[in-house]
Amino acid sequence: MTRIAFIADIHHGRDVMTKKSSLGLPLLARFADFVRENQPDIVIDLGDRISDENRERDLVLEREVAEGFKAIDVPVFHLNGNHDRDFLGVSDNEEILGQSLGHQVVDLGEWQVILWRADTHIHRLESHSTFRLAEGDLDWLANQLKDLAKPTVIATHVPLGGQSQTSNYYFDNNPGIAAYPETPEIQAVLRTAKMPLICISGHVHWNTVTFVDGVPHVTLQSLTETFTTVPEAAEAWGVLELGDMLRWSAFGRQRFGFEIDAASTAQRWPQPHGNFHEMRKKAMAAAAVS
Repeated sequence: MTRIAFIADIHHGRDVMTKKSSLGLPLLARFADFVRENQPDIVIDLGDRISDENRERDLVLEREVAEGFKAIDVPVFHLNGNHDRDFLGVSDNEEILGQSLGHQVVDLGEWQVILWRADTHIHRLESHSTFRLAEGDLDWLANQLKDLAKPTVIATHVPLGGQSQTSNYYFDNNPGIAAYPETPEIQAVLRTAKMPLICISGHVHWNTVTFVDGVPHVTLQSLTETFTTVPEAAEAWGVLELGDMLRWSAFGRQRFGFEIDAASTAQRWPQPHGNFHEMRKKAMAAAAVS
């Protein structure tokens, strides 16, 4: 049984809004203890390691988090979140973490992980704020899925499922920065996968699963978030077990999990039915002519 441990949105730094960011490093140490005790095959950090302040301070915060990850004794793969990119470049994070942060495929035997490190910088325009895929991001993913030969986990910072943000503390009123504007195009690419597929992300600070075209899209709660576990930090991390069954377990103050037959995640659903009202109008118009 292959197992992957995930951690998301550590947000090390000063407490901001509902984030107890000052607990980031102590809770990361608890996660490291969990990893030592349970020995997953790999660890994936889904990004937003810090609560950004300015370039000088962010460099310090990122280095402190990187030092915390050194306590983990299995391979660790990092993704950048938007807070890792507000004042820092990809190259800054690469230097601090000691690894490339471009797109990557990790072979886990019968399964593989696609680390789709699409651009996570938020573009703050005069009229709105938005994510924006970098040139080549979507083409790279499409090429990976076109001739997919293994069941696959796709790890991203920003969710790809396009889920509702109703009642989310951060994104109910800011849905435009809860997902990529290119989400429909991304989902069209995911639909081409002919093998079992599951997508895991962070960013939106709650535990959810949403199915799109048969693909489960899982979001993992932030390590230091409180809005779903008031007044305490969620202390969340997750483990994905890969086999004939997919088993997801989110730990912490709001435990959450599900399991699903892996083969069913390779079955794409029929395209949604057309608009009933418009179809009825057309049928009535056709009947009137005849």
